[in-house]
Amino acid sequence: MKLRLMLWVLGVLLKRALRRKARFRDRLAEMRRLDWGIATEDLAIARYYRMSPAGIETGPGLPVDLDLELRFEDVDGAVRVLRKPTQKAFLDGMMAGRVRLVGDAGDLQKLQSLLKHL
Repeated sequence: MKLRLMLWVLGVLLKRALRRKARFRDRLAEMRRLDWGIATEDLAIARYYRMSPAGIETGPGLPVDLDLELRFEDVDGAVRVLRKPTQKAFLDGMMAGRVRLVGDAGDLQKLQSLLKHL
């Protein structure tokens, strides 16, 4: 339940940042669009985010056309990494096999550059 709530709140924060933060809007305008999602490996908990300068759409599940997916081994590991989403935390999780990146690592860097403006 904690992870579901965290992912829902992330969607609210993204929408709020789009309305209120000029740097966030500028970075998103440079990217034009970024579709990404977060899920556990068994897809028991999953949420996607479609971000463009026109707006942010979020919903449950993982559509197949996402640019980037972050898949976590279990709920506890996801909560631990997402509480402090540093580049080191993601790399350590990937090296240990607790986090799997589906998509381009460049998109992950774009995402991290956007999230620091939340």
